[in-house]
Amino acid sequence: MSENNFHYPWYKKEDTDAFFALFQNNLANFVIITVTMLGFGFPASLVFGKVIPGAAVAVIFGNIYYAFMANRLANKEKRTDVTALSYGISTPVMFIFLFGVLVPANALTGDPELAWKIALAAAFISGLIEVLASFTGRWVQRNIPRAAMLGALAGVALTFIAGEMLFTSLEMPVVGLFVLAVILVGIVGKVSLPFRIPASLFAMVIGTGLAFTLGYADTSAVREGFSHLGFYPILPSIDVFQGFEYLFGAMIGLLAVILPITIYNAVETMNNVEAMNAEGDDYDVRECQAVDGVGTMLGSVFGGMFPTTVYIATVGSKKMGAGRGYSLLNAGVFAIAASFGIIAALSAIIPVAVVAPILVFVGISMVSSAFSTNKEKYYPAVAIAMLPYFANYLMTRFNNPVPETIAELSPGIVPLGEGAMFTAIILGAITVFIIDHQFHRAAIFAFTGAFLSFIGMMHAPSLQFGAANDFAIGYALVGLFFLTYYLKDIREKNQNKAQSKAA
Repeated sequence: MSENNFHYPWYKKEDTDAFFALFQNNLANFVIITVTMLGFGFPASLVFGKVIPGAAVAVIFGNIYYAFMANRLANKEKRTDVTALSYGISTPVMFIFLFGVLVPANALTGDPELAWKIALAAAFISGLIEVLASFTGRWVQRNIPRAAMLGALAGVALTFIAGEMLFTSLEMPVVGLFVLAVILVGIVGKVSLPFRIPASLFAMVIGTGLAFTLGYADTSAVREGFSHLGFYPILPSIDVFQGFEYLFGAMIGLLAVILPITIYNAVETMNNVEAMNAEGDDYDVRECQAVDGVGTMLGSVFGGMFPTTVYIATVGSKKMGAGRGYSLLNAGVFAIAASFGIIAALSAIIPVAVVAPILVFVGISMVSSAFSTNKEKYYPAVAIAMLPYFANYLMTRFNNPVPETIAELSPGIVPLGEGAMFTAIILGAITVFIIDHQFHRAAIFAFTGAFLSFIGMMHAPSLQFGAANDFAIGYALVGLFFLTYYLKDIREKNQNKAQSKAA
């Protein structure tokens, strides 16, 4: 194809499925935000008039920018199969900001609006930290093995995405199983559906209809949904800057929450970009981390208080054959939906069990990709990197309501789940370097694990010196063990060289 004839399409039919997958992923987060904030007594005028539009600004900015990046890569490599990175609010980080920042701020101040301003300042700081962290992104990408990064990501995909969403799908068995079958037939099996309707759209329409017809959903949900419709202008404000006074005052302790979760977010972006690199779309992780940080800061200026990230769902979009159109469409739809209350209406009308099977597909795609894009010898590294998130899932879902149940299973579950992303990468990288007999690099990651455990980034509930001393000692001992093999290898190489010279 000549340079003059090359054309990267603005939109193609494969973008439709990818759009619905990305839209519902973001929509699910917006629903959680809405329900949680209203449940904690935050006024609807603040939630629908400030928080939702502000969060939408961040989503719009990132989707447009990543479509631009896809176009740039497509023109550079003269390929029409480039897929734009999926982007939106980071789900794990969203929960931290809801329950680790917003709720404590509200409890301390007793003022929902002031608590929101503090959370805005926290989000702005988080975005700024991620922009600064972007300068190290490419170095980290070169030095952390792909099997470790994708294995960590597969752990999230298997538990919190594929597993959790499969459970949710089966809360409405007839609807959930049918929608899941449609997704598997249309996307995995690549079989044309009636009238060539995209699988995701077909599943959502028929699934919602079944839910109401069979009585799984009540018609009152429709009335509730339409009651939220209205005009909510998207406007910037100085609220974020007013929050700094309190964040760096009485709420200074929140910085201990913001720093590690922002590092987690930067690593999440790095992992997801690496997953796309493995699929053939080579994006610059530094630029992506900077975009995520800028998007977060921009959203906070408009009232959104949730950090953003490149989504794990990108691999699913890639497998659907999407381009840049789904990202642009998502930006446009969210601009309209946030401005007119459509997000709130849809979240009340469409049952979660209808959209959950789409995320099941995204999750299993990521797990498959973690194995298929690595050599077979690295499969053990992928597998061990997935396990910390299994512990994290158990800890998250059961440790608070029934901690004795988790303790009876094993006292090792909670510390393994704490800082799961870092633990997964450390264990996965160590395994890769053992397989390759690069014991000096395995030792470096073991000592890194010791340091992160000592300061509380791994195996501990909070940041502090001496947070997980037993783990720190364990990793340090493992590092010394690896060094003995490294020195042994050096000695053997020197002996071989000496024997070769003597011969």
